[in-house]
Amino acid sequence: MARTPEALIRKEWERWSGRPGGKAAFSWLLGRLVPYSGTMGARVEELRPGYARVTLRDRRRVRNHLRSIHAIALMNVAELATGLALNFAMRPDARSILKGLSIEYTRKARGTLTAEANAPVLESNDEREITIPIDIRDAEGEVVASAEARWLVGPRE
Repeated sequence: MARTPEALIRKEWERWSGRPGGKAAFSWLLGRLVPYSGTMGARVEELRPGYARVTLRDRRRVRNHLRSIHAIALMNVAELATGLALNFAMRPDARSILKGLSIEYTRKARGTLTAEANAPVLESNDEREITIPIDIRDAEGEVVASAEARWLVGPRE
């Protein structure tokens, strides 16, 4: 079977996550594999089947004119975290694609943000839609945005 992007991500997480500086190295590698997501500089802090925790530092490149983190950067980190959690929960013979993403912004996002996603661990590759809710929180634990990602999962062709 050909090396899938999901298998490569899993292999590299296992290789790098336990090393000093490894999470930063993995996050950089992930940004090379998924170039658009790499532009925001998010860092994967924890990854296991059905769970992902991703942080996003507040810095100029992700800010808007209101001196807070841009709305689309928040949406991007929600998509990244839900996608990682789901892809780590799927069987190797399954694949996924994002069908929709909705988000509600509840307050200005400043400081380091954390997005935690929980996805069901899938026992089959049957085609289905999976909805994954996610909150993005600031350093004080306040929700700055709540999103819902709709993923289509099915057999790898």
